[in-house]
Amino acid sequence: MNANQETFDVVIGGQGAAAFSAGMYAARYQIKPLIVGSQFGGETATGGLIENYPGYPEIDGFELMLKFREHVEKYGVPVVDDKLIEARRTSDGFEVLGESGDSYRGRSLILAIGRERRSLWLEHEAEWTGRGVSYCSTCDAPLHRGNTVAVVGGGDSAVKGAVLISKYAEKVFIIYRRDRFTRPEAVNLSQLDEADNVERVFETNVVELIGSDATGLQAIRLDRPHHGSDILEVDGLFIEIGADPRKDLAVQLGASINDLDEVIVDKYMQTNVPGLLAAGDLTDASGDLKQTITAAAQGSLAATAAYEYVSRLKAAAVAT
Repeated sequence: MNANQETFDVVIGGQGAAAFSAGMYAARYQIKPLIVGSQFGGETATGGLIENYPGYPEIDGFELMLKFREHVEKYGVPVVDDKLIEARRTSDGFEVLGESGDSYRGRSLILAIGRERRSLWLEHEAEWTGRGVSYCSTCDAPLHRGNTVAVVGGGDSAVKGAVLISKYAEKVFIIYRRDRFTRPEAVNLSQLDEADNVERVFETNVVELIGSDATGLQAIRLDRPHHGSDILEVDGLFIEIGADPRKDLAVQLGASINDLDEVIVDKYMQTNVPGLLAAGDLTDASGDLKQTITAAAQGSLAATAAYEYVSRLKAAAVAT
């Protein structure tokens, strides 16, 4: 397939739950979709064991995303591995340019490219994600029953994460580089105060991950001693320092963005730009609940809106 020579009914940016769901629904609506993305499975694929997706009491996130992709491929939806770097309006829709140099044209466009997790940029952080290192307290807290866990961060998400994890773990350390938390909601801070198994470690940074490729994470090194040692033995490390929506393509196309840099959508995942939709973690659609299940649901809504938009375009073309 030479995507450069074809105009699709909908180009879907991304390869996570929202994108695959949109591709499946678009195919069932019998409009012609193309999925283009560089990060297979999105956040779900790197999340380790998942226990909160309906129908699967437990399943590895990568395996779940393989099932999503297999479902899409059953309908013959083409999936291209390419990172989208530019987008523009055309006379008949949209054109997006990939890092490969290829371009992709669609009468409508669904952006389901998610967020970029902020990283500590430590050695082994990427390869031990899902093997002790996590970026999602909601997803992975139940995996640490009876364990010792550290949370890095000082904002509201870190405080909420520590509270949630404290309900499962035996001991939780919340580590922050400043001497106090940064504007957590009062109710969350109150719940943290009530959690007697959470210990605050202020004015401290995590500077090294300790473990092995065989075992994953086993300990972390701090930049200052805590109770006489700079090594803290932990079963898990939750990095809760925020994530940034991948908004650049939406901004290039003139989509409205809120003060959290999320793409603003309506209940049908439509942006303020006709024919441009967005779904998943990129959007403001589900508040703070950025989950595989919400992303998948939003993908189906976006595909439905794309179908209706493309159908109107085709009907108008026939009428003229």
